[in-house]
Amino acid sequence: MDAKTDGRAAHAPRVEDDVLVRGNGRYAADVPLPQQAYGYFVRSPHAFACIVSIDVGAAQSAPGVLGVLTAADMAGVGSLARHPPLVGRGGKGLIVPHRPALAAERVMHIGEAVAMVVAENTVAAQDAAERVAVEYEPLTPVIDAREALAAGAPLVWPQAPGNLAIDWPGPAPDPEANARRIDDIFATAKYVARIAVMNQRMVVASMEPRGATASYDAATDSYTLRVCSQGTTAMRDPIAAILQIPKERLRVLTDDVGGAFGLKGGPYPEYIAQMIGAKKLGRPIHWMSGRSEAFLSDNQARDIHSEAELALDDKGRFLALRVRNTGNLGAYIGPVGANIPTLSFARCLPALYDIKHVDISARCAFTNTITTAPYRGAGRPEANYLLERVVEEAARVTGIEPAKLRRRNLIPKSAMPYKTAVGTTYDSGDFAPILDKALALADYGGIKKRRREAKKRGKYRGIGISCMLEHSGGTPLEGAWLTFPGDGTLTVNLNVQSTGQGHASVFPPLIAERLGIPRDKVQHRHGDSAFEIAGYASVGSRSAMTAGASIVKCIDLIVEKGKRIAAMVLEAAEGDIAYERGAFGVVGTDRRIALFDLAVHAADLKKHGAIEEDLDTKTTTETPLAFPNGVHVAEVELDPETGHMDIVAYTAVDDCGNTLNAMIVEGQLHGGLAQGLGQALMEQVFYDDTGQLVTGSFQDYSMPRAADMPADIRDALHNVRATTNPLGVKGVGEAGTTASIAAVMNAVADALPGAAGAHLDMPVTAAKLWEACQRAAARSAAGQT
Repeated sequence: MDAKTDGRAAHAPRVEDDVLVRGNGRYAADVPLPQQAYGYFVRSPHAFACIVSIDVGAAQSAPGVLGVLTAADMAGVGSLARHPPLVGRGGKGLIVPHRPALAAERVMHIGEAVAMVVAENTVAAQDAAERVAVEYEPLTPVIDAREALAAGAPLVWPQAPGNLAIDWPGPAPDPEANARRIDDIFATAKYVARIAVMNQRMVVASMEPRGATASYDAATDSYTLRVCSQGTTAMRDPIAAILQIPKERLRVLTDDVGGAFGLKGGPYPEYIAQMIGAKKLGRPIHWMSGRSEAFLSDNQARDIHSEAELALDDKGRFLALRVRNTGNLGAYIGPVGANIPTLSFARCLPALYDIKHVDISARCAFTNTITTAPYRGAGRPEANYLLERVVEEAARVTGIEPAKLRRRNLIPKSAMPYKTAVGTTYDSGDFAPILDKALALADYGGIKKRRREAKKRGKYRGIGISCMLEHSGGTPLEGAWLTFPGDGTLTVNLNVQSTGQGHASVFPPLIAERLGIPRDKVQHRHGDSAFEIAGYASVGSRSAMTAGASIVKCIDLIVEKGKRIAAMVLEAAEGDIAYERGAFGVVGTDRRIALFDLAVHAADLKKHGAIEEDLDTKTTTETPLAFPNGVHVAEVELDPETGHMDIVAYTAVDDCGNTLNAMIVEGQLHGGLAQGLGQALMEQVFYDDTGQLVTGSFQDYSMPRAADMPADIRDALHNVRATTNPLGVKGVGEAGTTASIAAVMNAVADALPGAAGAHLDMPVTAAKLWEACQRAAARSAAGQT
């Protein structure tokens, strides 16, 4: 039984939105507890410094203050820095320095928490925090990853010589032999295209800042943490390990979440300090980040410098790809942070192209900056951006028209399943028709005419293609729990947290259709680690794949168990029982029992020991990766006199596998596009040489608005079912971001004359574009091309 995707079901409206748009959501700050106290954090004004002393006396005696916690109160607390194993060159593992909840001997980046003041209200806590006297001995920081790896750079961690966290040789079984083989290919190639690009550092800036309320029950020696998260299990398990307590003594709860994008996937120092404080002071402690505070305390993103070389033969066939990454991890190892410029990046290659030889390696550096961690895409946008920029450069070097060059090198459908040079296997895909559909929707053939018309108005016009492939799924294990509360309904309990993805709009209709019951009989619950559902967070476009697979398995088990129990109730042989349209029946007779009635019988039979299991069913599955893909085309027009640029049209054709809800697919694509445009056009974190955050507020850090979105967005699907999961889905959450930045930047390169935009880095602000236009004009006046 496959989920239907007819127009009515596929475009069903989201059920979550009515409550949220009416302001009736239940967010982290909306559940005050009795006797709740409020925390406020004292943060380092230095990027790198020794802590000489901390005097909390004046703060302790301030009005309304209940206590001040420092590192001395964190005895027995483990390191927050936790990372999956990652092996570097020579078998050397990733270096993971200790990350404290509150800094003890040194502060490693601007904004690191040094103390927590707890008071009767936030204002009192903030006022008292100004009375905490911390004496620092400043040290010389290092900010840029490439500078950190250079000889003589200030040393961030003594256990990481040269500030090198890991030298990752790539996924090849024998990296050195692979590199030598590819060197030989480059040595004899007719053409070599080279590009160096920077995926600049960014902040996540979710609509709801981070926050939590921590409480402690002395009677049971247990904690409760109500927190913004992307999955309560993914939050609980590492926090329990950090506190060195059994996970059964910690319950994590999450209600509505106002945006996450990777930011809220794992623990932060504030949560640990709150929990220790709640136990020490005997009061629940609530903390919500302020917006400026978020710039100083939230994990940041991207900050990867990449170099690529693409070898081609005389006909423009891609022969080999070589990639060298330098990733800035910040001061500490963030959740899966080192995986982003390494494994996550590599798994996107060679994308839609038939490149038989790939050599990728990465060096990850420690710096005195805020920790980097996942943000929408987490390696996928970075990889696609680099690859599509070097393909565009290859078109310029060879003189082959960009669309023609791409089409010539696409992996054919007949090659599926396709084993890549980095060890992944694309299970499905049909790339050529996607490219053709995107070019047709974008009226790619008419760009010359539109360019001439723009030139008459004194404007530059350009069009850019981005052929995108990403991997979705990541952590493969995920569970689901379907329960019958006995009131004629079924509840789907999930570990994955909806932070805007629309789980309540997708999963209940799926279950209702497969079981043949009314949609309103299925309820959705999530956000409670006490469900004890195995799995990970809502990251990497994995929820529909992984949780969906467990839901399908649950349904099959319910029907299987139901047949056995129905045979008992209907006094028939199990082989004569069939399930259809919400009821079990004896084949060839009118003897039937509805699913919900059988669930009541089953619960009673279990209660009296007649059966071991009722119809409540909990399962886990391990779901292999899937590979969403697509082709996006951006068309831009810019004014050389001012540098102002408009994205006049945007086209997206995507393969996200089987579509469960087309409205949500469209919304995810448009939301991802907005975040991709933010990176391409305006967003960038700046630190000065002393490690001070220059872009510490929205006065300095620009974010896209509705007016920055393309006025003309044309999108379509060309879906090929995934074979790696029973629903055939591939994921769509990161596609818009992954594809858009290269599409826009290639359009800019196409628009600017004389290859003036071929090597521009993001963000392409008006000032940067104006300067490029002036250089192009000067070169033209000098007779240079």
